[in-house]
Amino acid sequence: MATDELSSKLSRRLLIEDGAAEPVAVDLVPNSGDGQQTEEDKPNTGSADSELGAKLQRRGELNEGRGEAHMSTVFNPYTEFKEFSRKQIKDMEKMFKTFDTGKDGFIDLMELKLMMEKLEAPQTHLGLKNMIKEVDEDLDNKLSFREFLMIFRKAAAGELAQDSGLDILARLSEIDVSAEGVKGAKTFFEAKVQAISESNRFEAEIREEQESKKQQAEDQKQRRAAFKELRSAFK
Repeated sequence: MATDELSSKLSRRLLIEDGAAEPVAVDLVPNSGDGQQTEEDKPNTGSADSELGAKLQRRGELNEGRGEAHMSTVFNPYTEFKEFSRKQIKDMEKMFKTFDTGKDGFIDLMELKLMMEKLEAPQTHLGLKNMIKEVDEDLDNKLSFREFLMIFRKAAAGELAQDSGLDILARLSEIDVSAEGVKGAKTFFEAKVQAISESNRFEAEIREEQESKKQQAEDQKQRRAAFKELRSAFK
């Protein structure tokens, strides 16, 4: 009896570690009163087994390329892609959202197909897959906004093969990415100067956006006042 129970437990543990079974908590059995240790007296390892099993399964998926590693940091395009202006990034974001028809924050194979057709540069199925593969860092077979920005970074740095799918996408997008940022500096001091100018440009763009919003709000206020005045004249 004891041998069968031990064999069953060992088989269960192997299945858990292989990800073929889900660990479960051990049912508690009341104390029998004969002085022997029961399940209630033993430490409850069900939760620990569950956590260990989940970690082992997750590690196996990542090793086999089936899982997706989660980033602990929040992606900020303005700090990570400093070579682009705020306007350029906003234009890219607008384009990305336009073709993200599923509104799930990704451009999948079908959405990329429609994008290239809209740009009048249709690609084969294999060509579309290769386009995604070139910037698909997390291997999920679709483009996140960060990976979408990588296309334009590679285009600005001249890292895309001429007339490749991504090169065509970048050229036909009507987004100017010719300006280079700090990464294009030749010396340390030149990089420092560019970093300062980059910061000043960033602040100037924010102020320009704020002024534009204020002006729009003021124009809207004036239009409402004029409408009220016109409406009162007909009463």
